Amino acid sequence: MTPGIGIIGTGMVGQMCHLANFAANPAGRVIAIADLRPELAAAAAQKFGVSRIYGTHRELLADSEVSAVVVVTKRRATGPIVLDVLNSGSHVLSEKPMAYTTAQAETLVEAARRQDLIYSIGYMEASRCRRGTRVAELARIRADRSLGRIVAAHGWCFGGDTGRAQDNFVMTAEARPDGLELWEDGPDWMPRAMRQGYDHFLNASSHIINVVRYLLGPSPTLLDSSIEGSGAGRITLDFDGLACTLDLTSGSAGPWREGLTVEFERGAMTLELPPPFAEQEALVVVDHDGQRMQTAGAPSWAFRRQADAFVSDVARRRTPLASGADSVTDIALAEAVWKRRVSG
Repeated sequence: MTPGIGIIGTGMVGQMCHLANFAANPAGRVIAIADLRPELAAAAAQKFGVSRIYGTHRELLADSEVSAVVVVTKRRATGPIVLDVLNSGSHVLSEKPMAYTTAQAETLVEAARRQDLIYSIGYMEASRCRRGTRVAELARIRADRSLGRIVAAHGWCFGGDTGRAQDNFVMTAEARPDGLELWEDGPDWMPRAMRQGYDHFLNASSHIINVVRYLLGPSPTLLDSSIEGSGAGRITLDFDGLACTLDLTSGSAGPWREGLTVEFERGAMTLELPPPFAEQEALVVVDHDGQRMQTAGAPSWAFRRQADAFVSDVARRRTPLASGADSVTDIALAEAVWKRRVSG
């Protein structure tokens, strides 16, 4: 069955990263978009050949031909809109973060479970690793023990140039809309002064946290953390005795720097992630007894593979690799990091 796809939110990311890629997928049909900005919605619909335009997400959800929805809205509005989508009976892919608190995230996961729906979170960095040969390479090295056992791991996300090669979107002069239902932007115990940094942490650092959880183990515990008010800092996660330190910040200058090095007894494997908007594959560098081997796949784009995976997951009724149920752990870890900051 070909999913009928609706896109909620037609800003830059909604168009360039989602509309363009879902429209290019022959296994699904983008049949409707919704945006509170009517001029922008009309311009985006014309650019991507979408025939139905709705002024609100609820109007789009009333369209009986829409069976799967992509939510690309402001972060505090994501949770309420996703809940409406799930309660309407449609599958959903939302941008991250899925929510601001564990309780909010669990509400969404329960709604998906109750309706037996596919619920995927747009960790396109995780998609970049999970669907390619990068995970298989690490799994092989761990299984054949050619480098010995893992002794440590270190990840980093410093941001930088996002790698946008072309502007595949249109914009208008309309103001960003108000009037959306917004969920609280942090747990009750979090002071208001900390919430901007927490928002940044969830938006920027959740990518690499999700990646290392997939590569090293799904349920780490927080060993240590030192986070600044901006959301930058260092955290250490424990994966059943394996410590992984993550250095986190977000700069706007210089090249994109994000990756993970796994240290073995006799060498190391480094995964270097490309900029999020670049059509590049992750680079894998293996150091083995003084020999350095470097591999990279053919040029591809994680957002394109993410769109393809979501359509396939819906059609096959397959649990997404970056599912809502799995991603609750990312929110719980973020809460744990910031609770430690509050408690000193």
